[in-house]
Amino acid sequence: MNASLKDIAQELKNSNKKVQLIYAFNSTGKTRLSREFKRLIESDDNRDESDESDKVVEKLLYYNAFTEDLFYWDNDIENYSTPRFKIHPNLFTKWIFIDQGQDKNIISHFQNYTNEKLTPHFNEEYINKNNHGEITKVEAFSEVTFSYERGNEEPVNYVKISKGEESLFIWCVFYSVLEQVIEVLNEAEPSDRETNQFDNLEYVFIDDPVSSLDENNLIELAVDLAQLIKKSSDPNLKFIITTHNPLFFNVLFNELSGSKKYFLKKNEDGEYRLEEQRNDSPFSYHLLLKNELEKAIDTGQIRKYHFNFLRNLLEKTATFLGYDHWKELIPVVKVEDREAYVMRINQYSHSSHSDYESYELPDNDKRVLKFLMEQIKKIYDFQKK
Repeated sequence: MNASLKDIAQELKNSNKKVQLIYAFNSTGKTRLSREFKRLIESDDNRDESDESDKVVEKLLYYNAFTEDLFYWDNDIENYSTPRFKIHPNLFTKWIFIDQGQDKNIISHFQNYTNEKLTPHFNEEYINKNNHGEITKVEAFSEVTFSYERGNEEPVNYVKISKGEESLFIWCVFYSVLEQVIEVLNEAEPSDRETNQFDNLEYVFIDDPVSSLDENNLIELAVDLAQLIKKSSDPNLKFIITTHNPLFFNVLFNELSGSKKYFLKKNEDGEYRLEEQRNDSPFSYHLLLKNELEKAIDTGQIRKYHFNFLRNLLEKTATFLGYDHWKELIPVVKVEDREAYVMRINQYSHSSHSDYESYELPDNDKRVLKFLMEQIKKIYDFQKK
């Protein structure tokens, strides 16, 4: 059934399932869905506006792209010789680092995913004077520096970590909080809990924590998250996880066997469909792409992003069959014809526009995509259902 993201957020909220997994292509609207869900939960909060509750975590704890926006690199080489990963100070980060003292757990988790010698250092409060004589107070736990600890007297060499390591560090901040939340809420009697900060928590919404990660880190992160969720014994705490990564989805699918699984799709008219995956095994990504391409061809609704789907299908098939490059699968007689098809596929799959750009394609390009799909299915013998 077609629906708005607000309707889908309501459907997720109404479910009595402990865990709901959602797969969607990039640019479908996963992050917007997390925000709609947040608005929905906040609108249900019946607290009086005059209530000055100091609870940092109310009904929802969530991780999405906006969580990552709390962290950024300070590249002010003029005033700093050391690369600094800055943290936007706010009530939530103050609570994590100062009130809850999660810095040691964060470091431990981060080193487990990366390198035991790669060490984050959180700053203490200090006064900074720049080259123009301006003086500012830098709050504690508002900066992180990274170094490789050698265990000797050599000077510390501070480094700027990779994009993947950045993602892992930010995830470890969230994961350390989630770990504590689950441990506290597993104590059934609120009066026996070490803190009552989480008593009202009902939902944990995690949106795509796997950007820039290699497959090893991705699998390890998925397994750790699944194991942590399985430790949660509080019947009132529910988890919603969305991702565009098929490997991450499939690992969670296998680890969280009792969860409810969905595929979120965006229609041409801007509406959405949340389709439940009722089979007992994870989906095959290449078959999913094949089905989407066939549907587009059958309905005549071929868009630019379908060339990206075609390239992904060729990449997955080439890897499975042992080819060095996906272009070797393109079925043509002349080399120059093959290169022309490769150029056409790359032209659209490397577009600077959104994956879900809906501009019409020239009829000739539609015929090219249809021809290539027909030949690929015939030559490489995809099973007909």
